[in-house]
Amino acid sequence: MIDFEKASVFKLAPCAPEDIAPQVSPIMVRGEQIISCFKTVRDFVVFTDKRVIAVNVQGMTGRKKDFTSLPYSRIQAFSIETAGTFDLDAELDLWFSGLGKVRLEFKGHADVRLLAQVIGTYVLG
Repeated sequence: MIDFEKASVFKLAPCAPEDIAPQVSPIMVRGEQIISCFKTVRDFVVFTDKRVIAVNVQGMTGRKKDFTSLPYSRIQAFSIETAGTFDLDAELDLWFSGLGKVRLEFKGHADVRLLAQVIGTYVLG
């Protein structure tokens, strides 16, 4: 499982879903759709209509990957912090039953308000 305590791993920037889809589609369920995705140099996070999939690319070659599935149904609370003038990073905190707090950090141009709306739709809906 990914160590979410190391927030520096997750300085995420938006990326194109078509760049990520081939890597996560084998673990997606029938009908599951990618809503948004973000990546670092190697790692990436995918928001689908059912869950968050965090992928930690490991090893020198990057062939080994750890996929962590975080279903929206297990989220108990969430919080966003938007980027500011001097603090250019945005943050999304998710509290999962049985796992605790997961923090994802985004580069300033990521719209975390949209992510909060997506999560709210599936958690509160």
